[in-house]
Amino acid sequence: MTNTLKAGSNLEKILTAGHFAATGELGPPQSADPEVIREKANYLKGYVDSVNITDNQTAVVRMSSMSVAVMLLEMGIEPNMQMTCRDRNRIAIQSDLLGASALGIKNLLCLTGDHQTFGNHPTAKNVFDLDSMQLLRMVKDLRDEKKFMCGDPVKGVEPRFFIGAAANPFADPFDFRPYRLAKKIAAGADFIQTQIVFNVPKFREFVKRCGDMGLLDEVYLLAGVSPIRTFGAARYMANFVPGMDVPQEYVDRMKSAVEGIPKEEKARRREASEREGVQICVEVIQQVREMPGVAGVHIMAIEWEEAVDEITKQAGLQPRPTMD
Repeated sequence: MTNTLKAGSNLEKILTAGHFAATGELGPPQSADPEVIREKANYLKGYVDSVNITDNQTAVVRMSSMSVAVMLLEMGIEPNMQMTCRDRNRIAIQSDLLGASALGIKNLLCLTGDHQTFGNHPTAKNVFDLDSMQLLRMVKDLRDEKKFMCGDPVKGVEPRFFIGAAANPFADPFDFRPYRLAKKIAAGADFIQTQIVFNVPKFREFVKRCGDMGLLDEVYLLAGVSPIRTFGAARYMANFVPGMDVPQEYVDRMKSAVEGIPKEEKARRREASEREGVQICVEVIQQVREMPGVAGVHIMAIEWEEAVDEITKQAGLQPRPTMD
């Protein structure tokens, strides 16, 4: 990887300098209330290097990712704007990219997007004019070749992004995962954020295979981590979330955390459960940090942003490096 900056974002500077990065995530509300954004963002400010803004995650209508990204910039927080292919064709995507860059957004995460049938408008007409691979190439060509997808030149200043993509090391077939990652790197990904890591041995094998293929010399890999809040959440993720690999050990630990506490003592049960969930997250961070080729962690604490302070503190991720 070259030390020449592609967009000059804080996240890019931290990674190119060799620091172990930490990114967070913020889910916009199903409303037009800016105070919801400010409250969530304040829980993250100073504890992570940049913050992902999800783009109508799970195909549910929410405040636009670009709008929230601008709010974060105004608060002195660097956003990673997510963009999905579900809701826009190539014309709208390229228009939004020009606008986002003009507004000062420097990090972009390219996603295909959840199918609309999973969301709250299941009969909506999807777009999927592109997929994430094609979106990555489009963004890279806009930045590096200064040309639109149709081949026309950008007439003036080109949009410059530090380009991100997602990867699921646990999806089937497992042996194909490094090859899919290689395709995303070839398409233009500068950094990768993975699905939440709970099965650390399996993730270690994925990282080793990627390293053996030379992929981790070409991209910055950030391991996804998340605090489990309740035993019910652990059990649900283990049994019903496709692509999620939660070892039974963690399900049992979340169950044991509240055993012996009467059900009517809800506050004590919640505190004990959340404490154990944070501890598991910290342990995962400490393990992935020791893996050669892992450049950082992406902390997904959606609707529990206040836990990020304690997680980063216990994991030894505070204070965050300051870049010029």
